[in-house]
Amino acid sequence: MITYRDAIPTDAAGMSRVLQDIITLTGRQRASDEAFCLRSYIENPANVKCTVAVDEAGQVMGFQSLTIAGPDNAYGTPEGWGSIGTHVSPAAHGRGIGRTLFQHTRAAAEGAGVEQIDASIGADNPEGQGYYGAIGFATWREANGRVQKVFRIAK
Repeated sequence: MITYRDAIPTDAAGMSRVLQDIITLTGRQRASDEAFCLRSYIENPANVKCTVAVDEAGQVMGFQSLTIAGPDNAYGTPEGWGSIGTHVSPAAHGRGIGRTLFQHTRAAAEGAGVEQIDASIGADNPEGQGYYGAIGFATWREANGRVQKVFRIAK
């Protein structure tokens, strides 16, 4: 059984393992160490929410973060929009973890008054593009090797 809860500092190691497992599978390089996870996902001052999916043994199987895009963000997301990142261990694919994580994230976004959520996905990541499309995101921009999808929250 998978449980979902807010990420805490001691989750950084498990989150790092998830990122490293994804890198091993895909070959896509990205920061993935514990310090990065702590700084970027758990203690980021722009955080709205970071949720982890944890199995019965206490292992992090996936996580999703939502931050508020600032004026100089790396993806050119409009300031004030939400910016989402979803990472699920390859060992947990197909179990509905991504969809359930998004239920938590969407509720947090609504509570925070976020009206648009941007997902910036590598153009070489059809799985990620498919996931976001399946949960209601639509492409709004393609540039610099990335596909950006937006989810608009109805008022």
